[in-house]
Order: sequence, then structure tokens, then C-alpha cells
Amino acid sequence: MQKEPTQSGNGQMNEPVFEEWRDQPLDEILYACRELVEDADYPTVKRWRERGGKVAGHFQVYFPEEIVHAAGMLPFKVRGAPVEATHADAHFGSYLCSILKTSLEIVLSGRVELDLFVSHPICDAARNLAAIWGRNVEYPCQILYLPQNPNSAHSATYLRDEYNRLRGVVERVAGRSISDDDLRRSIEVFNENRRLLRDLYTIKRETPWLVSAEDAYCLVATGGLIPREEHNEILRAVLPMVRARSARREDRIRVVFEGGFCEQPPLDLVRMLGRTCYLVDDDLLIGLRWILEDVPVEGDPMLNLAESYIERSSYSPVQHDSRKPKERMLLERVDRAGADAVIVAAAKMCEPGLEEQVAYTHALDERGIPYFVSEFEENMTSFDHLEMQVETFLENLLFA
Repeated sequence: MQKEPTQSGNGQMNEPVFEEWRDQPLDEILYACRELVEDADYPTVKRWRERGGKVAGHFQVYFPEEIVHAAGMLPFKVRGAPVEATHADAHFGSYLCSILKTSLEIVLSGRVELDLFVSHPICDAARNLAAIWGRNVEYPCQILYLPQNPNSAHSATYLRDEYNRLRGVVERVAGRSISDDDLRRSIEVFNENRRLLRDLYTIKRETPWLVSAEDAYCLVATGGLIPREEHNEILRAVLPMVRARSARREDRIRVVFEGGFCEQPPLDLVRMLGRTCYLVDDDLLIGLRWILEDVPVEGDPMLNLAESYIERSSYSPVQHDSRKPKERMLLERVDRAGADAVIVAAAKMCEPGLEEQVAYTHALDERGIPYFVSEFEENMTSFDHLEMQVETFLENLLFA
């Protein structure tokens, strides 16, 4: 007889979907996370569904996952995949970024099954994603309209109302209501997750020789594939083990990577960078780390989430906040990390990312901070030429 899954107060199933890491030494845990992140068949999502759970996919950059979590659904971060867009190519024009096509591809090819999809009008290409998606699936596809002018006095109340609209959609899909207490419990889970991820990035900045760039990336990315309670459990176990390592510091250039806010570089590219420098900070998967402080639990949870998106948040080329000029925020990231140089990257065909490169490089020039400009695509398979360029850039700095 198949065991029925049990659920927590938020309707979250208590039976884990990712057991491969348990009772393993650190290297095996990190290997299990890498394997999961690189598996484009999403086994943890399949396990969740097999146990009766529902899944809400959300596109880049930021999404208030607490709302979905409070309904007992699994928030799944749709971030593209290193797959050929065999089915999805027919639904998009040629000169678009890869992530739109591969995100739809994982659904059309049956690699993952969703019950709800939410996207955001972050750029001219992505604003049509939910409509195209909705023509090809039977479940609801929604657009979440994050405020275009977060500096408006009414932006927080507008966003609270938009979140409540989404709350109604999620309730219909989940087949249950979402109480304010459900939301508060979810906020507490995600507050812990954000604190643990900040701890991970503290290790990257202060002792980058203790955790490789690819392992740090996979530890973050795993959170978009499993329930946050499980992710918290992994991080609580792993971070003390990482700090206890006896790895030696090497003579490497400390580098900030900027340009991974939406489409993600291939893991092999992150791995290559980790071989050539210390990647001490970045904006990779920034949506999972968007809110920089704890979201208040007391009071209206939706208003607290809305205010946190605006007031307690990071930055990206797709949020236009006059209080957070991107070039100034990048310089602050460099200073905070004690970085020696910056890799200013952008996904191919990404208009927001390519436009910001101009402002970034001007600001870095004014400060005299060395930088390397590059493009990437999630389906890149050859890195020899790029690795040689990066190594030459870094060696010139090291031996200057």
C-alpha cells in the first residue's frame, strides 16, 4: 500500500523529495546538489507531484514564493535549462534570448508538469511569455505586475493588491484558502532561508577558498527545486561543514560577476570561473536572494511582502528604482566583497542586460576598477576561448 503524504499547517507535505544528501559527507552532499541542479528532468518536482502535491512555476526574476508556499504548493523556479528548444522554437521569433524558449521547452517536452505558471513583464520579450505559454497548456498562466515605479507613494499598496489578486488565483488552483496566519508561517520559513543564503554569501566574500563557485551556485539553485523547509535543512547542515574545512587560501584575483539576474550561465562556465579566480559575489539567481532583510511577520503579511520587495531588496536591470542606480549598486557590491575586478556579462539578446553594461563600465572606468566584458548563453558548450581570455585578463592583474 502506498503511504499517504502528511502535511504541515501550511499544507506542505512532510515527506522529503530530496534524500540523496542525507547522512553524507560534505563532498557527497555538494555532488548531490550539483547533480540535481544539472538534471533537466527535475526529479524532485516529479516526486512532489507523485505524492499528490501541486506545483507553481514562476519565471525570473523575483516572485513572492511565500504566497504559493502558504497554499501548500511547491514554488518551482523556471530558469530555463541546457536543452534544445525543439518544440518551443516554433512559438518564438529567432532573435530572442534563450531562456524564454528553453523554459517553455521543459513543459512542452514533458520534462516538468505544472498546475500554475506566473511570469512578469520584465522586458519586451518576456511580457508575452504567459500568453504564449497559456496557448499550449490547460492550467492558468498569469502575469504578476510588479510596480514599474517603485518610488511612487502608492507602490506598496498597489503591489499588496496585486499580491492579493494572485492569492485568489493560487487559492483556486490549490483548492484551499490562504489565511494570514498561513502567510506568516511561510514568511518565517523564507526568512530563515534568506538568512542562510546570506550566510553562504558571507563565506564566499570572506573565505572564498572554502566553497567553490559552482558549489555555492548549486546550493542556491537547489532551493528553486525543493520545498524551502528541505532547503533550510540542507543549508543548516552544510554551512558549518563548509566553515570547518581546512582548505588553504590561494593567490587569486577576487572577482564580482554581474549579469546573471535572469538567464543563467551554464554551470560549466561558473565552474571555469571558479578555476581561474575567487568569485566573491554575484547576481546569479538574485530573485532567490532579492529580499535582503527579514520580512516583518506582525501586521498585514501581504503589505509586509510588498514593502519588502520595494524597501528591503537588491537590484537588477529589470527594476527601475531611482534610489538604486544600478551602477552605484554594483560599486557597493564590489566594495562590500573587497573585489579586485568585475566580470560584466550579459545573456545574448538580453536588452536589459546589454543596456546596463554601458552604465556599469562607465562607473567602473571612473573608479579605476578593472573589468572584463562578455556574453553568454545557457546552451554554450565550448569555453576554451573564453577561458583563455579570462585567464589573460586575470594574469595581467595578478602580475601587474
